[in-house]
Amino acid sequence: MAVRVLSDAGVHRAYTVAGDSFLELIDILQFEGPLTLVTARHEAGAAFMAEAEGKLRDKPAVLLGMRGPGVLNLLVGVQTAFQDETPLVVLLADRPSVNLTGDAADGLDLFGLFRPYAKWIARAEVAAEVPTLLAEALGEVQRGRRGPAVLTVPDDFWVAPFDAAVPQPASRPERTGALLRSADEVAGLLADARYPVVIAGSGVRPARDELITVAEQLGLSVYNAFRRQDAFPENHARYAGHLGVGIPARQLDALDRADLVLAVGTRLDEVTTQNYRYPSPSQTLVVIGTGLIPSRRRGLTFRIETEIAPFLRELSTVAAPRTRRSSAANAATHTFMTPPDTRESVLVHPAEVVRAVRKVVPEDTIVTSDSSNFASFVHRYWCFTEPHTQLGPADRGLGYAVPAAVAAKLAAPQRTVIAMVGDGSLMTTGQELETAVRYRAPIIVIVSQNGLNGDVAMHQARTHGRLSGVAMGTLDFASWARSFGAVGYTVESPEQLEPTVGRALRHQRPSVIDVRTDPDVIDPDVRLSALFRSDHSS
Repeated sequence: MAVRVLSDAGVHRAYTVAGDSFLELIDILQFEGPLTLVTARHEAGAAFMAEAEGKLRDKPAVLLGMRGPGVLNLLVGVQTAFQDETPLVVLLADRPSVNLTGDAADGLDLFGLFRPYAKWIARAEVAAEVPTLLAEALGEVQRGRRGPAVLTVPDDFWVAPFDAAVPQPASRPERTGALLRSADEVAGLLADARYPVVIAGSGVRPARDELITVAEQLGLSVYNAFRRQDAFPENHARYAGHLGVGIPARQLDALDRADLVLAVGTRLDEVTTQNYRYPSPSQTLVVIGTGLIPSRRRGLTFRIETEIAPFLRELSTVAAPRTRRSSAANAATHTFMTPPDTRESVLVHPAEVVRAVRKVVPEDTIVTSDSSNFASFVHRYWCFTEPHTQLGPADRGLGYAVPAAVAAKLAAPQRTVIAMVGDGSLMTTGQELETAVRYRAPIIVIVSQNGLNGDVAMHQARTHGRLSGVAMGTLDFASWARSFGAVGYTVESPEQLEPTVGRALRHQRPSVIDVRTDPDVIDPDVRLSALFRSDHSS
């Protein structure tokens, strides 16, 4: 019955590292149930996979956590789901209901561990509650602010009989009257504004077409929030830029001039707000979405609690078309259009890697990345034009790219999936390449190998003028890939990039392309040697 509740709600897969806590459930999933069971090599990999599928499909996957200290490895993926507002159902195995000692200290405090990162958390006290609590969890993860729901279940409950009706997740209530009033209020603010702009986040993804219509009709400049570059097409005339790390100052022009900022389906986190610089106290802020969190900003702020797609449809109906355009966004030259200066590069410039891959792969390719330094080049030089093409954590989550790519390929097998990852990050969860081989998920992993923890090295060079603990050895990732049954390539010159990616696309096996990149190029605008020269001269 538990599996039926999950399947009826649109859940397709359950991710785990198999253990003895869910013996009956795993048996049903593997041999009888409509869900697919995916067993990963490590709990963190399983957690990232489940989160990535929820992010891509906007439908929850299931994450199974076995009893024991390995459950701690799930926290990084559950925290990512919480921060990124990703629907995710987490089932944690608890002590048997028959506990002869009555000692609560013979296991981890699961509630204490997961409560800070769970939107909803509960424990089944009797076996008959499990299907009903699952239905409640499935409703919660997609109602209001999306996020993870955690249900702990004593591991002897799964064999209990259940003969009641099939529980159904609660539906989302309609509030058409409030929606109309809210749209009228925002339409009035837009009519009075000289330079309104939009910041689009993950909540816009299901309402992407509606946002495009509103932006065109009202002449709005649209920014994408940090690592949400597929929220609004980056080749659209109304696209203003990506609010990421180290973006060129000229891309902030429209935001500097704005008198009205519409934050649609986004968290105004540290990076998106450019270290909390925007919106400024003089700018009116309208926050639109579900599960809104109150802020302490100075300045006029309106919060509109609503589903985004119907709100934008209503806004396009009631707002008068604007003759005044918010900014000359269509005149901007965006960073992905500007070739980098690679004349002084040794080996391969990281920007050349991104541009070469982008040129060869299909337009709707799914790109996964994490918080490695290589991600900054992906943000700068990959032009995201299609919906549901970017998977990355808004927080600092290393090791996300490869597991996320595996899940993306399983969820969308017809699409090309590329993991863009640094060498240090690859070594955190790269063993999930074997999972890709085992489940015949032909992902392509592009490794930028510079033998350096670039992000930390950049800060050390600026702060101390010397490096400490950031050097890493050079590895043969092509041979490493082949040991898993994948295809491995090594690239040491720019001319090899496009032909190698083309060969990887023709394979029906997972592939790893080990690109030896220039360690001096640690940021799209910064060379490590220049930081040392600057430090010495000062």
